[in-house]
Amino acid sequence: FTSSAVFCIRLPGRETRLDEPFAKDMTSVVNEVTSVLLKEFKEKPFAFFGHSLGTYTSFAVALHLKEKYGLEPVHLFMSAAHAPNSPAHLAIKSIVLPDGNSDLLALIKILIGNYELPHDEDVWRNMVLTVREDARLFQTFSFEKTRMNIPFSCGVTYFCGSDDKMYDAKGWREVTSGDTSFYELPGDHLYLLKPANESFLIKHITKSIENAIF
Repeated sequence: FTSSAVFCIRLPGRETRLDEPFAKDMTSVVNEVTSVLLKEFKEKPFAFFGHSLGTYTSFAVALHLKEKYGLEPVHLFMSAAHAPNSPAHLAIKSIVLPDGNSDLLALIKILIGNYELPHDEDVWRNMVLTVREDARLFQTFSFEKTRMNIPFSCGVTYFCGSDDKMYDAKGWREVTSGDTSFYELPGDHLYLLKPANESFLIKHITKSIENAIF
């Protein structure tokens, strides 16, 4: 475990990849992540932490690894997202995305949850573009329970903010035959940025992975 490494999945169209076109669908994201990190996944035990859209990205990669390579994470850490195939998740997938930015404000609350929106016009404009593309990406993700029945046997831990919207979280129990646990931490959709919560997440995730490996 002393030789462990943390890899951050950075999607095209943001941060250091700002000049790249946004991913067209979840399959292309899964294929890119897998092609870059497959060697690591094959050589060492691995786990995923995903927040919001990152939850579905992590889950989709984990499903692909299990289906195609027989590889399974030692733990899944999911955050601020509806369980896949839950009624709330499926309802969002069917939403028609608006063309206008004003209509997108209401959609942001549905998609992302509760937190203070930026007041800076440039930041707001970039956020609208990113959220629209994230929504399109989300709607290309699918999970058929009947296809894989219970896909995982690893532990699943779900986190959320106490002031965020209510998420349909119970369905996470249906994706694994392993243990599931749920933690509500103080804060809104971006609760994980609070120093106390960040410290809790790091310690809890580290301990859970160590227990799973050893």
